[in-house]
Formats: sequence, structure tokens, C-alpha cells
Amino acid sequence: MKKKGYKGRCEKRSLLKCVGICRTYDHIQSAYADRLEADEQVKEFQCNVLLEGLSIGEYTTDFLCTMQDGSLRVRECVSRDHLMKPMNVKLLDASRGYWQKNGVADWKIVTDAEKEA
Repeated sequence: MKKKGYKGRCEKRSLLKCVGICRTYDHIQSAYADRLEADEQVKEFQCNVLLEGLSIGEYTTDFLCTMQDGSLRVRECVSRDHLMKPMNVKLLDASRGYWQKNGVADWKIVTDAEKEA
């Protein structure tokens, strides 16, 4: 999840399944966009979808996917290092609640790989 109008480093790409320009802000989002593009079950996807009316501010969901069967899937990308930070937990809970209220049951978190010691 990112704050609406996030000003960090942005990679813009044109992907066939992405509605509009695919804007990714970190390596996790970029890698997951590639994965969605290659997934035959994904019909199309949107990046950085605004969560309208969220009580904690204006934030966006990382990926909203439309599957071949017409169902929706939501994915939020978070680094493992930031997964348990209180603000991230609050934002992820808000996102999950928002999408559940809007009838999307398939909501998951995407993280980077575990670092080897």
C-alpha cells in the first residue's frame, strides 16, 4: 500500500494485461507485476487502485486482479522487514477490511524472499 500521490522512485511499464501504465515503486511490486503478466489465470490487473473513503487517509492497493472466471483478487506488497511495523499492520488491516466490504474475499500479502543468514 502506498499513500495517494506517493513521490518515491517509480518504474513505468506497459504490460499487456495491465489496465493503463503499470507503475511500480519497489522490487516486490515489479516482480509481482511480471508474475501477474505471465499468469494464465489472470485476465487483467490494475496497479495502485485508490481505496475510496478510507478513514485513515488516501491510500492505494498495490494490485487488483480480474481473473479469467470473473472473480477479483487483491494483493498488497510489503517487505518482510516492514511487515510487523505498527503503521503497516494498520494499513493492511484497513485494506483487507475495505476489500471484504466490497465483496473481494481473495486478499493476500506478497513479500520478498527470506534473507539467508
